[in-house]
Amino acid sequence: MEIDRLQVLRTDASGMPLEWIGYQEAAKLYYLGQVAYSCGSSLFTLHGGFNAKNGRRSLLEINSIIATVSHDGIRKSYENYHPPLSNQALFRRDDHHCLYCGQRFHAGVLSRDHITPLSQRGKDAWNNVVTACKRCNNHKAGRTPEQAGIQLLAIPFVPTHAEYVYLQGRRVLSDQMEFLKAHFPRKSPLHNRMS
Repeated sequence: MEIDRLQVLRTDASGMPLEWIGYQEAAKLYYLGQVAYSCGSSLFTLHGGFNAKNGRRSLLEINSIIATVSHDGIRKSYENYHPPLSNQALFRRDDHHCLYCGQRFHAGVLSRDHITPLSQRGKDAWNNVVTACKRCNNHKAGRTPEQAGIQLLAIPFVPTHAEYVYLQGRRVLSDQMEFLKAHFPRKSPLHNRMS
């Protein structure tokens, strides 16, 4: 596995997932003294220079999950959090399945479908969009599923902050999945995918 493809899950000091960062950014946070604690598996051991007095080489071990402290004193509220909508996150939310025909597709064959079309005053929002293959999306066109005579296979949902962080991950390791899963709502549809 290439070193640049692995990501470190950064959390705040209370353990709330914040974002994915590369090992270079993690090393910088260690150097700046902003890492409160780390957990998960060891991903990298970075070798530094040699100490002139004792001849020992410095080592920095970077784990898969690091908790950081904020020196600005501002705590972000995640209660009313609405993540930005992107096709990449939408397709991952729906597990690359067309929510009309039920088939799984590569991202290049998928599209964002508005359940209530924009032309009928629908919104470009998480709870009004689903993943659809281009064939089903073209068939539905500017109509609602009812008007097009098709049925939705799942109800769309707005991801919480922790769910959105998971959806943004490239290669989520098992210890990172377990950590994120603990922050998902009990009835999150993503639990079934992570079992």
